[in-house]
Amino acid sequence: MNRPAIHALLAASLLLAPQVHAITSPVKPTAPKSEASALPALQVDLRQTTVSGLSSGGYMAAQFAVAYSATVSGAGIIAGGPYYCASQPGRFPYIAYLNNALTTCMNPGDAQVSPPDAAGLLRAAQDFARDRLIDDTGNLQRQRIYLFSGTRDQTVTRPVVEQVARFYQLAGTPAVNIRFADTVTAGHAIITDSLQDSACASTQPPFINNCGFIQARDILQHLYQDLQPSSTTLKGKLIAFNQRGFIKSSYSSMGNTGYAYIPAACNSESCRVHVVFHGCLQTTQAIGDQFYTRTGYNQVADANKIVVLYPQVEPSPIYPYNPKGCWDFWGYTSINPLEPDFYRQSGTQMEAVKNMLDRLAARRGSR
Repeated sequence: MNRPAIHALLAASLLLAPQVHAITSPVKPTAPKSEASALPALQVDLRQTTVSGLSSGGYMAAQFAVAYSATVSGAGIIAGGPYYCASQPGRFPYIAYLNNALTTCMNPGDAQVSPPDAAGLLRAAQDFARDRLIDDTGNLQRQRIYLFSGTRDQTVTRPVVEQVARFYQLAGTPAVNIRFADTVTAGHAIITDSLQDSACASTQPPFINNCGFIQARDILQHLYQDLQPSSTTLKGKLIAFNQRGFIKSSYSSMGNTGYAYIPAACNSESCRVHVVFHGCLQTTQAIGDQFYTRTGYNQVADANKIVVLYPQVEPSPIYPYNPKGCWDFWGYTSINPLEPDFYRQSGTQMEAVKNMLDRLAARRGSR
């Protein structure tokens, strides 16, 4: 099949996916791209790196945590599924990864297909580790995992999220390390306790819902356990930084500008890093600065010496075809979508984020 034909099938499949209308009057980001500076070297402790994300960001958190399990000590997955989910079932003549991403990995009940098979996905991960495409899966036994599925979420449903728990159980992760929150009447969203956010049960932009608690706090409390109370007044600095130098491929669909919250203490003391992956339709083009300023991570981080990294994808209307600004969990960043590499350490988005972490871990003040 030639490349134009593949692209046409990709476009057609994505256009057939359930549509959610974007916000009509996006809020402008607080820091325009022209003001982006270099990501600083802060000599952070990468052994305490954790990740989290919503929807496609949840998938990105899951695959980053597995691929770089020697670095990542925990993951928070909101409405996301297991590592390498889009590889199943993979029957010809479909473009298997995209087809599965839209069915098996989202709402398999509506699509009348089976949920992802955690056992098969773990076997695949073990094979990749033996081939040195990802880190040793034995590292998964030490990770702490927070999972969330809202009872009103029909975008990524509970049977999909369940398979993340199953994946880790089969990998030997202790039950005490896995927390599965599945009783909140939430739609497809990250959760806050702010009255300015959407109703808890809704599924609508900006996918930030008021359900009476701060989910960022819940996630970080499970992943780190030793947290101090969140700051009421931020003393650190939110920066816009140049992402471009960390990205090696022109097909990444990543933006020029990323964001990071740096507590004041991290300029002179040892800190850890939490990476937060936004969901589809949560880019700065769609919702401005809401994701990286209003979801509660910065307040927790400020009081607990945690640098929060917010890498950014941007919508790409032509090629790579990513009109909703999703993180890649089916292969749109690969030249050949029939043989994608999104799940490997060498995947363009995965490698770019790891490069950002390595920069934060570099000797303080180095260039």
